[in-house]
Amino acid sequence: MRFFKLLAPALFAALPAQSQVSVPCGGSFSSFLKNVRAEALSQGLPKSAVDRFLQGAAQDSRTLSRDRGQGIFQMPFTEFARRVISQNRMDHGRKNAQRHAAIFDEAERRFGVPRGVLLAFWALETDYGAVQGDFNTRNSLLTLSHDCRRPELFQPQVFAAITLTAQGGFDPAKTTGAWAGEIGMVQMLPADILHNGIDGDGDGKVLLKSSVPDALLSGGRMLQDLGWRKGEPWLQEVTVPADLDWAQTGLDKPRKAADWARMGVVPRNGSISKNLQASLILPQGRKGPAFLAYPNFNVYFEWNQSFVYVTTAAYFATRLEGAQVFAKGAPPEGLSDAQMKALQRKLQARGHDVGKVDGILGARTRAAVQAEQARLGLPADAWPTTDLLNRL
Repeated sequence: MRFFKLLAPALFAALPAQSQVSVPCGGSFSSFLKNVRAEALSQGLPKSAVDRFLQGAAQDSRTLSRDRGQGIFQMPFTEFARRVISQNRMDHGRKNAQRHAAIFDEAERRFGVPRGVLLAFWALETDYGAVQGDFNTRNSLLTLSHDCRRPELFQPQVFAAITLTAQGGFDPAKTTGAWAGEIGMVQMLPADILHNGIDGDGDGKVLLKSSVPDALLSGGRMLQDLGWRKGEPWLQEVTVPADLDWAQTGLDKPRKAADWARMGVVPRNGSISKNLQASLILPQGRKGPAFLAYPNFNVYFEWNQSFVYVTTAAYFATRLEGAQVFAKGAPPEGLSDAQMKALQRKLQARGHDVGKVDGILGARTRAAVQAEQARLGLPADAWPTTDLLNRL
């Protein structure tokens, strides 16, 4: 089953200055396309490529439906992880690691990205290339660029796709992928392909949909470009003492891993990288799984902004590298969608910025929950419960 990712603004930071544009969103789609054409020509993109790209362009209602229906990220970590990290994916991961060992070796040598990390992305994004999406990429990108919800994220990708069209690497009528415009086995956006696409098999083309070497090496290069640090861990499961100061946990409170060790945090696998900064994260509070998140963990948020997805992908990578199944613990039951939205509204009323009231326990909602727990004298582990909801 394919779970599509949320787009991160950082993915667009490397775009050329001339692609940082804003065509007015909304209004008639035909007028929007005329404005896109004018903007593309003003950027110096070839008229033949612009016209070819826009010929036959149409809005895609399925794309908008997917964009507004990402409830999968409302699941708690343990449920989401156990749903998507199946035994079948583990088995195929091991087989692919052996089958493409030389490619993974090259990716780690050149970009410092371990095979487990690439394998996990490959599995979660497309089931190792089996399910790459059937949305027309051109139409999805134009639809999301015309929609006024997040046009600044998608419009640069339109002009990147036109550039790929001019280079012969994109067929507007036939190229398909995910609903949000990602293409290929590891689901890369057009701008990422422009900047990080690699011809891994030496055939003179970058074919992310059909070439495993192209896809994996391009994915490795993109992760390096996003800040991946060679030879460093990314996530490590730990056990924590019952009397820990829970208010010190969370991604926004890193400290030397050696400090966590002195506070009684013990790894379940291997040893703590004491000289690195690390945050102690509790996806489902103090009674659930616990992890040390090292600097490389933050790179995952450049690929995807969902905490649940990121933690799952990072944990999956550790499993593929030999880590054991996480200790689930006994976390309190989470809130329902309606309860989460009620909680977010109550947090807003107390002056907290939780972003959109969407029922998703994102970074800002977690921070607000932790602050209110501390104020009320509750264990400040950032996991919302019915007790907290009732007290607010």
